[in-house]
Amino acid sequence: MEWQPLAADPAAGSGYFDAYAAIGLLAVIGVLFVAVAFTANRLMRPVVDTPEKLLAYECGVDPVGEGWAHTQIRYYVYAFLYVIFAVDAIYLFPWATVFSAAGFGAVTLVEMFVFIGFLAVGLLYAWKKGVLEWT
Repeated sequence: MEWQPLAADPAAGSGYFDAYAAIGLLAVIGVLFVAVAFTANRLMRPVVDTPEKLLAYECGVDPVGEGWAHTQIRYYVYAFLYVIFAVDAIYLFPWATVFSAAGFGAVTLVEMFVFIGFLAVGLLYAWKKGVLEWT
């Protein structure tokens, strides 16, 4: 078989980079849209500095006292535990689809029990430390 060029006319191209050109054009249009929007916002906004505008604002409450506030670390621990179990739920859905496929049953089941075991050990550790008690 003899070698033949992809296209007789080099200007016509092969169509391989057409999809990349479309994505590149879309990216350029997106960047230009954002740049125009920010520039228009900067040009059209009113610039009037008042003492009220220069104050620190926190949920409608005037700032009083120092900037330090004591925050319960418990809230962060609950959020962290939620993220752990949300990630667990994300991994359970693909596991269920693989588990239903032929030939993957026993290995997939053992892997998932190991994964759930690690999560259970973490939950037991948090429970033993008293993190899950709200009082």
